[in-house]
Amino acid sequence: MKPNVGSIDRVIRIVAGLGMLSAIFLIDGPNRWFGLIGIVPLLTATMRFCPLYTVIGLDTCPADKKA
Repeated sequence: MKPNVGSIDRVIRIVAGLGMLSAIFLIDGPNRWFGLIGIVPLLTATMRFCPLYTVIGLDTCPADKKA
């Protein structure tokens, strides 16, 4: 897997993921578990790879743009 998530994109994904996960503690009832969707941006930020970016041909990682 070639990295395709840049540093600014990673920070945005981490903040968004933590915000979604916080919904587990802020929302009452059965809908609170939708906050677990925040795991997806946290994982893509950690691995620096987004499968959706590969499908649409987007790359925000500056390492590949040196060529």
